Amino acid sequence: MSKLFIFLGPPGAGKGTQASQISKNFNLAHISTGEMLREHVTNQTELGKKAKNLLDEGLLVPDDLVINMLVERLSHSDCKNGAILDGFPRTLGQAKSLQNISENFPINKVFVFEADNEELIKRILLRGEVSGRSDDTEESIKVRLDVYNSDTAPLVNYYQEQQLVTTINAIGEIEDIYNAIALHFNNL
Repeated sequence: MSKLFIFLGPPGAGKGTQASQISKNFNLAHISTGEMLREHVTNQTELGKKAKNLLDEGLLVPDDLVINMLVERLSHSDCKNGAILDGFPRTLGQAKSLQNISENFPINKVFVFEADNEELIKRILLRGEVSGRSDDTEESIKVRLDVYNSDTAPLVNYYQEQQLVTTINAIGEIEDIYNAIALHFNNL
């Protein structure tokens, strides 16, 4: 049975960076719902057209669209050993839906990335300068942090009740943060 790992934390906490490395080194698929949505926007699919305005404003795409996209993605052959979900779930509704669809992918561990808002804003603005992402503006960042705090942060308690949470200090050198996460994967 394949395992599912969730990387949960505010925007800019380094979830994507760490998921990319961990997935390569532990032969897991790295599934970023944000990247999947951005691909749909770039390719101007129907989902992409619906998502673009919401993403540019820093708002969340409706659960049913994201869940359908995720179910399809989990069926790919690179998920046979398991997958890391980066950016999903973002709401309690998504978490409950994930529980319903994950019978072949039980949630093994939820890594919660923690960093202060000042560091997060600095990182995201720098990322926006480098990548040219249209949703990495100071106004959008503040909206996304507010959305995270109201909609996503409650998932920490939800997963703590299931004894799945491991907290990661997301401030520091990328390699040190990676090593802290890899220790947990080595012990699974």
